[in-house]
This record gives sequence, structure tokens and C-alpha cells, in this order.
Amino acid sequence: MDFKKLDRLLVTSFLPPFVATFFIALFVLVMQTLWLYIDEIAGKGVGFFLMVELLAYMSVSMIPLALPIAVLVSSVMVMGNLSENYELSSFKSAGISLERVMRPLLGVVFVITIFSFFCSNNFIPVSNLKFRSRLYDIRKQKPTLNMEEGLFNDDFKGYSIRIGKKSPNNKTIYNVLIVDYSESSDGRLAEISADSGEMYITEDERFFIMQLFEGFQYQEGSVGSGSSAKTPFIRTHFREWRKVFDLKEFEMSRTDEDLFKSHQTMLTVSQLHEAVDSIEMSMQSRIDDMQGNVRKEFYVFREEDRLKRKETDTTQQIVRQVDEGINTANAPPEERAEVGGNPEAVGRRGNAIPQAKLDHLDTLTSIINTFPVFKHSELYNKAKSSAGQISAQAESTIRSLERKRKARVDHVFEMHSKFSMAVACILFLFIGAPMGAIVQKGGFGYPLLIAIIFFMVYMILTIFSKNISERFVIEPGFAAWLSCIIMFPFGFLLTYQAMNDYKNVVSSRLTRPIALLFYRLFPKKEKVKPTSDS
Repeated sequence: MDFKKLDRLLVTSFLPPFVATFFIALFVLVMQTLWLYIDEIAGKGVGFFLMVELLAYMSVSMIPLALPIAVLVSSVMVMGNLSENYELSSFKSAGISLERVMRPLLGVVFVITIFSFFCSNNFIPVSNLKFRSRLYDIRKQKPTLNMEEGLFNDDFKGYSIRIGKKSPNNKTIYNVLIVDYSESSDGRLAEISADSGEMYITEDERFFIMQLFEGFQYQEGSVGSGSSAKTPFIRTHFREWRKVFDLKEFEMSRTDEDLFKSHQTMLTVSQLHEAVDSIEMSMQSRIDDMQGNVRKEFYVFREEDRLKRKETDTTQQIVRQVDEGINTANAPPEERAEVGGNPEAVGRRGNAIPQAKLDHLDTLTSIINTFPVFKHSELYNKAKSSAGQISAQAESTIRSLERKRKARVDHVFEMHSKFSMAVACILFLFIGAPMGAIVQKGGFGYPLLIAIIFFMVYMILTIFSKNISERFVIEPGFAAWLSCIIMFPFGFLLTYQAMNDYKNVVSSRLTRPIALLFYRLFPKKEKVKPTSDS
């Protein structure tokens, strides 16, 4: 048999359902993600092109998720069709093993795996950055101007507007009330009421104009200070009053994208690796600082070599002071008088802490008893203050380390997920192809159902492993690969059984319930041969 024709047959049978399934899965994933943000987008006046831009960014981010689904569905469809039409049995009769049949599919999926990683490492960080920045702009954006009857509208800063009734043309308005509190910090308030008026937006859509007729303007404010200050009240009648509101605050402004670049979902593998190193160095630096503060405050926590060095230095200092005292005692009376009259020397001598006279050291119950009684209160306060400072620093360090540790988990998990999500494409090929050969069902019905089941299990395992890694139960790198590790035995077992015997595999304890279930859900149609009347 011509193997080039076999390879061409399998590749051409695999690509059309793969492309169709990929776009279907991509559409479903994008719509599901869009639904999460619909409350933040609705009512913000998002235009058509901005919505298309957001969908494009989301589509790029969903590619690594859509590729494994497409590989799983298309592999089940291809091998299921071959097995259902007895082509797989013909290949086996011709001496072609399942391994040889899957070889061209493995080559195609290997290319898909490389593309998935390239997309995760190069395209997705950029698309996530664009999507997050644009979504942040939408979140900051004020809702579209909407004047409803009988409700106060506070869209304009410093003004509250209520319209009693609107005409069908949405231009003529009645029973209008405007409260002006733009200068309320200075104690000035104003209120405008009118029987009727008009509201409209200029042609360049830069200003909103309210033109009122037959109304009153009320103003009040404080003048002077003190309890005797007067509060003037001004009431003005007008035939026509015009107010222009700037619509600039309703325009969407672009946020600097550099503000979001440090997030783990917007970094490549190399950048994530550098970020993890920086986080670990920062954690170690914070621990070293805390240890230094503890050793500084509490002598008993100092290192042994430093204690020995300090003890040696103190001994040498005492010996030197004794020698100096002896030399001073033997000095002439003039030098002794000079030393004795030195205020600094006298001050040092006066600052010495007198030690308690102890008869027996073994009778002590606390080290504080070695000091005079009148010093106990001062020593207690100093110890309490030092302990309080160290406790506050320890709590702050623990909170900081928890945040940094959480950030490290997120970065490491994201870095390994770029690889594990790509490897999932190959893993799903070795799950989908044997399942199609085992159950002998093609088409979009059964393959789609079995793909959804396996993909749901895979995603549940991924979410579960991420959650337990965030709780520091397992390492984030292992958590990113946990779903692939758990699914690998199923793929290996299904492939092994399908390569050895296509029919006897149905009697296996593992696959028999699954096969019988799908045989009942999708009964195989018997081909009826036409008979000629005799």
C-alpha cells in the first residue's frame, strides 16, 4: 500500500473537522468569557469597533484552550469514521498497525503543539495587555447620558438634574429642576426650576445644552464669619436660561499600558523566570532584614561567632581600661587632677549602673535580680517596648511574605501552564484516536460528547490544581502539570489496548461500560444489502 496516499488520506480527513471544531470551540469560549464582563461593558456606550477589538483580544487568549478541544474532537471523528467503515480493519489486515496510522496525525498535532506554545508565549501576553487596558478604560468610563423622567441624574460633576416629563421627540422637556452644588465647598448653593425647556447635543457631540423657559433661579450662601454671619438668599425670575455642559468627561481615555505589564498573564516565559527570581530574592532580603532586627534587639539570638568576638573585644577593652587606670594612678598629681576634672570622664563614671550585692548566685530566680530594684521597672519597660517592636515587624514581614509567596505561585503556575497546555494537544490525540477506534463512532454527535467529557475533566483538574497550589499545598510547577499527569495513564491505556486488539478491548473491564453506554446512545446502523426478486 502506498504510505504517501495513506498519510494524505489521514491528514485531509483530520484538518477539515479540526478547523471547524477549533472555530466552534473558540466562539463558545469567547462568548463565555464575554459574559463574565457583560455587566461592566453594558451601558457604557461601547462602539462597534471597540467591541470587535475586545473580541479579537479575547479570541487570541482562548486559542490555547480551543486547540486541545479541536484535536480531541477531530481525532475521535477521524478514527471513529475509519473504524465504523471498516477501513481500520482493512489497514490491519494489510499489516498496517495503529501506530503507523496515527503517525501522520501525530506529526500534524506536533506542529499544532508548537504553535500553541508560540501563541501562549508571544501572542497572548500582548493580547492580554491590550484587553486589560481597554477593559480598564471601559470600567472608568461613565455610563452614556440618559435623562429619565422623574429621576435625578448625577452624570455631570457638580450638578443634579431632574426632568418631570419628556416629549416623544426626546428634546422638549417639562418641570425641570437643576441643583447646582459645584461651589458647595464655599457654602454657595443654587437651584434652577423651569416649566419647560429643550435639551440637545451639538452637532460635533462635544456639548450638551439645556435651554429652559419661564423659571426661577435660587441662590444662597454665607457672607462673613462668626455666629452673627448673615446668609443671603437671592431669587431671580428668567424667561430664558441656557446651560452648556461639556461632554469631555464622557469620552473614553486610553490608559498607559505600562501599568499592567508586570502582571503574570502579560509576560513571556523568560520574563516570568526573571520575575520569579526577583520575587525570591525579595523574599530572602525581607527575611534577612527581619533576622537582623531580631539579633539587634535580643542579644541571645546573635550568632555564636559574633558572641565570641564580642566577648573577646569586651575583655580586651576591660584590660585596656585597667591598664590605663594603673597608669593614671602612677601619673603625676597634675595629670591625675586633669583626668579627675574632665567632665566627660566624670560623666562616664557617673553613668555606670551600680550592681546589686549578691551573696549567693544560686539563689537567683531571674536575671533581672542581678540589677538594683529601682532599675527593674525601667528594664521591664524597655523589654516590653523591644518585644512590641519586634512583634509588629514580624507581623508586617509575615503579611509581606504571604503576598510575595502568592505572587510567586501565580508566576510559576503561569510559566508552566504555557508548556502544559501545549502538551495537552498531544495527550488528547492519544485519548481521542483510540476512543474513536474502540467505540467505532464518527460524525459530530458522539465525538463532540466524548470530547466535552474529557475536556471538562481536564479543566476541573486544572482549576483544582491551581487552587491547591494557591493554598501552598503543592508546588505550582507540579500543579500546572497535574492535569496532564492524571490524564496520561488513560491515554496510555487506551492507546495500548487499541493497538493490540480493537474488538477484544470492548470486553475490558475499564472500557466495557463506556462502550456499552455509547452503543445504546448511538446504535450502529446495519447496512442492508438489496435483494433481487426471484
